[in-house]
Amino acid sequence: MPQTETPGTEAAPRTGLRWWTELPLILLVYACYSAGRLLARGDVTTAVDHGLAILRIEKFLHINAEHPLNRLFRTQAWIGVPADFWYASLHYLVTPVILVWLFRSRAVLYREARTWLMTSTFMGLIGFILLPTCPPRLLSAGHGFVDTMAQYSSYGWWGAEASAPRGMGGMTNQYAAMPSLHVGWALWCGVMLWRHGGTRTAKTAGVVYPLVTTLVVMGTANHYFLDAVAGAAVMGLGLLLTPLVMRGADRARVWFADRVPLVAAASAGTSSSIVSGGCQTSTGERIPRQRESRFGPGAEPGASSSDAGDGAPAAAR
Repeated sequence: MPQTETPGTEAAPRTGLRWWTELPLILLVYACYSAGRLLARGDVTTAVDHGLAILRIEKFLHINAEHPLNRLFRTQAWIGVPADFWYASLHYLVTPVILVWLFRSRAVLYREARTWLMTSTFMGLIGFILLPTCPPRLLSAGHGFVDTMAQYSSYGWWGAEASAPRGMGGMTNQYAAMPSLHVGWALWCGVMLWRHGGTRTAKTAGVVYPLVTTLVVMGTANHYFLDAVAGAAVMGLGLLLTPLVMRGADRARVWFADRVPLVAAASAGTSSSIVSGGCQTSTGERIPRQRESRFGPGAEPGASSSDAGDGAPAAAR
């Protein structure tokens, strides 16, 4: 019996995305990102020069909010310790949770959102390579910054040398500060919550999360304000490039799909050949020349004279 749809409802469109293909893709992108951060280690002197140049620009524009925030975080442990936990963990937790939520409940929107995040992440990696930057916490003490991650390291799992787990500080690039992808990823999460959360709580979280993350990265002396601005700019550029990236991926998929069936058809054609040249079979027969072996040439029960061939007597009536 044909099924009818209830008026006002529509079947959810099928996206063709599967978790067993999405998960390896995301892990691959993150592995490339992490490896790229390590490979992007530049000269320390150059990184320090870039950090000081950013600080001078901020002072000239009177936007160097890092100093008062860092002073607050290092003198008020009840603010500094949660901020360090926020910096060290939330971008590893919130971003994947938002991705899974979109995949499960907003499947139509997932591909575009995922492509936006990945495109912006790769652009951030280019920034790390082209502009290695010393974060405020690694400048000399005369510049007035204190590394709160080191100050409160006894409260968490991170070591004094970086936000990485203890003993693994050498496995991260501490000069990959420009742009701040902590802020960029938080902005992406905020946009997803604001646009697709559906509740007032979700929309509020979509505003609070990127704003608090921006304050945290500056107060912990891990980023300058301009690093945060650059992180937001990278996400904006990634959003503009997302349609181009998706169209390019679609063309690549079509190009690949057009060639795979040709290979499959060629292999199938070679394996399914005719039994042998000159052998005659009909429906239901499995042995070639079955008719000749059982009934003689041109003879078959119920066969007409035309089936028997020219010159054969017609069947008696």
